[in-house]
Amino acid sequence: VHLVESGGGLVQPGGSLRLSCAASGFTFSNYDMRWYRRAPGKERELVAAISSGGGSRYYADSVKGRFTISRDNAKNTVYLQMNSLKPVDSAVYYCNVKNPYDYWGSGTQVTVSS
Repeated sequence: VHLVESGGGLVQPGGSLRLSCAASGFTFSNYDMRWYRRAPGKERELVAAISSGGGSRYYADSVKGRFTISRDNAKNTVYLQMNSLKPVDSAVYYCNVKNPYDYWGSGTQVTVSS
């Protein structure tokens, strides 16, 4: 299993970023996918999740209405569209799959600052 996140960076408050996670080494379309984040000094937080077929989605209350998770099973990729970003969204964002154990990418840094 191999997960590679990309798309992070520095953005001003109110801005947008789109994260991508390219997956390989397993049958991507069979598994739910998740985005987590970890900010310095804080616990890892589940941000969003999407079912294998994309029909069911979960969002943490802190991002609901601002973030959108999606997937393209033909491209073995899961996305996280982040709008109206706030400084509190600054963190390393990780892609995750349970197959059957937890697998993680190396993360992508998101910094929201003016």
